[in-house]
Amino acid sequence: MSAIKIEHITKTYDKGNVTALNDISLEVAKGELFGLIGPDGAGKSSLFRILTTLLIADKGTATVDGFDVVKDYKQIRGCVGYMPGKFSLYQDLTVEENLTFFASLFGTSISENYDLIKDIYVQIEPFKTRRAGKLSGGMKQKLALCCALIHKPTVLFLDEPTTGVDAVSRKEFWEMLKRLKEQQITIMVSTPYMDEANLCERIALIQNGELLSVDTPEKIVASYPQQLYAVKADNMHKILNDVRFYENLQSVYAFGEYLHTTFKNDEAQIESKLTAYLQQKNNSGIEIKKIEPTIEDSFIRLMTEASLIKQH
Repeated sequence: MSAIKIEHITKTYDKGNVTALNDISLEVAKGELFGLIGPDGAGKSSLFRILTTLLIADKGTATVDGFDVVKDYKQIRGCVGYMPGKFSLYQDLTVEENLTFFASLFGTSISENYDLIKDIYVQIEPFKTRRAGKLSGGMKQKLALCCALIHKPTVLFLDEPTTGVDAVSRKEFWEMLKRLKEQQITIMVSTPYMDEANLCERIALIQNGELLSVDTPEKIVASYPQQLYAVKADNMHKILNDVRFYENLQSVYAFGEYLHTTFKNDEAQIESKLTAYLQQKNNSGIEIKKIEPTIEDSFIRLMTEASLIKQH
């Protein structure tokens, strides 16, 4: 049995004028670390709120640990942990008071489930008498995770837990998730950071409330259908405009210090032909090389294809 099963979930806002989720279907296996990857406004938080019984879908069904999100909401609230994107603990309570309060809500105590949170709690224990509102971003994140785990949930929902957190705290957080997974907790985490997709066993790429792909990060990248090229020159603004008018061009977009490009016909000597074309356009410092696609490249390709399908 799947830990999470979603079938044809649809959710709209503003009397149906804004589609947050459009016919979403996917399954998450028990004990899996599953990532929901997409930009702000993609529908990630709406889906999490439905799965944690805070929001009711317009259409479709969903179960968490075999419980229906509408009929069995009380059972779900007892077996899931939820960490919303915005820090939502009591800022005027201390670290220890927040933990004690959330434990008491579920009829347990810090000591009863200490083994589950100890690896995280030891990092914030020196600040246990500090008010939560006075903690750093990384410490707030660890406290929120402890509170989400204090009742020993079977399924953990983490909505953009690393947004606005420094790089070191992000790395530490994902290491914590790997240790939690070893305890057979099913983890569904959402993030706008494409690099974090590679830290999940499987991912769902979501944009404008629609799933673009659901698979392992490796298989999604491997499905990229064309050779990808990185292009740069001394004047990046000029080269971008010139490349857009190259006859054989299929796609081009800025990616860090390079342009990432694909071509309709991946003909021989494409690098030399493109170089000659760009030199004719008075570009200097031209560099063109073959590269391997990333998750972000795959996401952009799938997003572009979905947009073209809608237009037609």
